[in-house]
Amino acid sequence: MKNYYFCERKFYLPMHTQHHDQDHLLPNEADIELNKPSKSRFLFLLFFFGIFIFAWAGCYNLYQHGYESSEDIKVPDNTLYEPKYK
Repeated sequence: MKNYYFCERKFYLPMHTQHHDQDHLLPNEADIELNKPSKSRFLFLLFFFGIFIFAWAGCYNLYQHGYESSEDIKVPDNTLYEPKYK
């Protein structure tokens, strides 16, 4: 079986240069990946307010598009709260 490679040269980096650039990086205090309690709080608040706004929008939509009767419905006298019998 033939192997077709565009370049057969393999490049190796010495061990001391692989992590050399990471020594100069400063940790970002605003990064939520570095601070687990901050990440947890952020995800909780995102979930809570997402559910809250979803529920509020549903209630508002039901309020805006609620049933509106345009006709006066005749109710039999014997089914009223204080029924009238003949």
